[in-house]
Amino acid sequence: MISLDIFADPVCPWCLIGKVALDRALESRPQHPFDIRWHPFRLNPQMPRGGMDRVTYLKAKLGDRAEAASRAVAERAAALGLALNPAPREPDTTDAHRLLHWAGLEGAQTRVMSGLLRAHWQEARDIGDAAELARIAEAAGLDGAMMAHLLAGDADRDEIARREAHARQRGIDSVPAFVVANRHAVSGAQPSELWQRVIDELIAAENA
Repeated sequence: MISLDIFADPVCPWCLIGKVALDRALESRPQHPFDIRWHPFRLNPQMPRGGMDRVTYLKAKLGDRAEAASRAVAERAAALGLALNPAPREPDTTDAHRLLHWAGLEGAQTRVMSGLLRAHWQEARDIGDAAELARIAEAAGLDGAMMAHLLAGDADRDEIARREAHARQRGIDSVPAFVVANRHAVSGAQPSELWQRVIDELIAAENA
């Protein structure tokens, strides 16, 4: 297997778009060699734990560019057949990343990330809320009650901050970011066709 490390934040729209494109490439290449691992990278590490109103957040972050940026995201999503219905609050994603960290121990990271992205971007759910996170975990096959218990404390909060800091030290400053075989970095939401070419080249190299 070849490692595919993905740095992402479930509140990043380009992470949703990039994952959907990658998923479609993987579905078209079921023999792909990737061992996928998700890594934390919070877009808003200073976000209050209770989050904030999404419109207020976008205006503060993007100013006059907020409307154009949202339109660009919606158009790119629509091209993939995705209808967006984002949550009205921009959450603190620290707990979502803690959940992804624990999901990694159970081999359920990709299922949990899919659930987080769908909840935030298509179902208007608050992924900063522990009860919502427990439901997402349970839907992904994890023990929802155990996840709720862990989320009620501060377990691995420092670990998320440490891993995020390490990513930034490696030069990652935006998401999604993909690292293939711990050597080749790919930034941004790439189309399925790029991933199909990468997979075909990796398989050809293995069979050479």
